[in-house]
Amino acid sequence: MSVSDSGRVLPRAILAIASILSVLAASPAPAQVVVTPIPEDPVGIDSGAVSGKVLPSGVKAYFGIPYAAAPLGDLRWREPQKVEAWKGTYHADRLAPECIQVLRRHNLNHYFGEEATSENCLYLNIWASADAKAGAKLPVVVWIYGGGFTLGSSGMAMYDGENVARKGTIFVSFNYRVGILGNLAHPELTAESPHRASGNYGLMDQVAALQWIKRNIVTFGGDPDNVTITGQSAGAMSVSALEASPLAKGLFHRGFAMSLSMFDNRFKFPALPAAEKIGLDVQTALGASSLAEMRLIQADKILAIQKDCQLGCAGTIAVTPDIDGYVLPDTVPNIFAAGKQNDVATVAGFTSDESSNDLRTAANLEGYVAAARKLYGDQADRFLALYPAKTDEEAKVMGLLAAREGLVEIGTRNWAVAQAKTGKAPFYMYMFSRVHPFAKDVQFFDSPQKIGAYHTSDVPYWFGTQDAFNKFRATRVWTEFDRAMSERMMDTLVAFARTGNPGTPATPWPQWNQNAQKYVEFGDDSGIREENAARLDFHTPANVTPSTPRVSRD
Repeated sequence: MSVSDSGRVLPRAILAIASILSVLAASPAPAQVVVTPIPEDPVGIDSGAVSGKVLPSGVKAYFGIPYAAAPLGDLRWREPQKVEAWKGTYHADRLAPECIQVLRRHNLNHYFGEEATSENCLYLNIWASADAKAGAKLPVVVWIYGGGFTLGSSGMAMYDGENVARKGTIFVSFNYRVGILGNLAHPELTAESPHRASGNYGLMDQVAALQWIKRNIVTFGGDPDNVTITGQSAGAMSVSALEASPLAKGLFHRGFAMSLSMFDNRFKFPALPAAEKIGLDVQTALGASSLAEMRLIQADKILAIQKDCQLGCAGTIAVTPDIDGYVLPDTVPNIFAAGKQNDVATVAGFTSDESSNDLRTAANLEGYVAAARKLYGDQADRFLALYPAKTDEEAKVMGLLAAREGLVEIGTRNWAVAQAKTGKAPFYMYMFSRVHPFAKDVQFFDSPQKIGAYHTSDVPYWFGTQDAFNKFRATRVWTEFDRAMSERMMDTLVAFARTGNPGTPATPWPQWNQNAQKYVEFGDDSGIREENAARLDFHTPANVTPSTPRVSRD
């Protein structure tokens, strides 16, 4: 037993606890400390003062700046609203939560750690070159993440913008709403909308982020009149959608798309009436009597009914963007065909092994021919003349080629053809074929080693973020060749952001046109290639049976 100052007798355990609590009370509360503040901060933006931090490379970073109001309560399933101005200084020194979504398996290829998740997620991040200052007018590169419109985050380590910013740019990434919370159309939502439209809240978030950049990026040294939007997978589809959307007119000046687009033969957004019907199915599945009641339901219960085939097809209902008549007045191909697109210079490409169907997986010549007849019916003989094979080995080579050209490559080429017909701005194309140097015996749930140059495998080369893959365990053994290729690819991205032409002294890059359908290959043997026009002409929507892309979890 022991005696307190008051003379009362207290157990030693209680005194020990009291001692610990007194020490904790005397210690400063745990907090993230900004060791290297930016000397010229705070800077002023249209919602108040903001300060960031200097990274070890000298790049200036501002993380987690709100670009729109939190889409909570009655703002769930509404277009993004203006941020309320604050007093004092906003410390933009840490990444904000990702938009609420299902969590990832820890043994996925692209697992970079857990992130906080919330409906309160409309924030952006800025990496500014060390010499950036107000009025510097550096080119701005804006990143739109992929994830099938059901998941994704600007905070993912693979998407870090520091290395691109080091090359004299301003790199911006942002979160946008995904899944049911980002894309729900519904008759009641349409009725309450001043535009008589619903759905596409995630795409409207993208527009709102670009509007914020237009208003504020000059403060950080960026040029609001030289903005390049870039994205991968669903982010690349978003690039094509923004090029078609009248809402994005004047907000960006170039597009850079990595794998997929709304010109792909496989992917079609539903029209508003069909999307509204899906919204009613969501309401039924949630057991709600009205839209007002749906806005009161916990977000995790909404996630539970959402179909997400990137993580095993859990849930039952798939909700995607739609042709709502407002964000997208028509399908993207139709908008381009009418010459109503935002006519900007574009780079678009794909990886060599991200497509698969029965042709690619055929075990032998007999299976290859059978797959051709199944996929192309009365056009099969024409197909087999374009992709001839006489042996099992030739069938495997042709199966891979036909799957790539007939799936992801034709989507990219459709975009090029559409731009060439009605636009004036140039179009450039690439293919990435380098296979990652995987560590021996490393195991993943999604087995990217069995694919080759898989969907998303080019992204760490564009951004110089290869080390993110070894954050928790050694999964890659990167070589000097990989590092050099990454530097070269980043240089083309930066050149395109500066001038609208991705060519550099190390990487000549011809424009794609109808008479010279050329693209650049980045791989073990890089160089300029030319598409086979006859084969690609065959892969029109009338001949194509949609198949599943061979993807990783991006």
